[in-house]
Amino acid sequence: MILRKRLSILANRLKAAAKRLKRDVVVLWLAARDPETPLAARLVAFLTAAYALSPVDLIPDFIPLLGLLDDLVLVPAGIWLALRLIPGTQISRLRRQAEEIGRQSKSLLGLVLVVAIWMSGLTLLLYATSSRLFTAR
Repeated sequence: MILRKRLSILANRLKAAAKRLKRDVVVLWLAARDPETPLAARLVAFLTAAYALSPVDLIPDFIPLLGLLDDLVLVPAGIWLALRLIPGTQISRLRRQAEEIGRQSKSLLGLVLVVAIWMSGLTLLLYATSSRLFTAR
């Protein structure tokens, strides 16, 4: 019973940390585009947000341990550094903007686009498979 409670507390803390991390990536993306952000902070914010949102990693995830370690170290370190370089009042304003963006309804167009891409790929796969199965040699 005690173990279950501790695991539940740990899971809740991890969820909260993941939410903050996601919000802070959006904060950095907004900061990188904000003309009030100092130049060094804009550069660090842009590079960190681009790396966090990029599907390509510095070390591929399929490499055991190292592949996930870069995401667990580089992204939080970049967020920490960028937030230290941005003035506190600006961070507060950008966090409010990021939370508002997170509350907005998700894009229906984005959903339709992703579903269309997956359906197109599935259609091409089925076509390629069926044409090989049913053609006589």
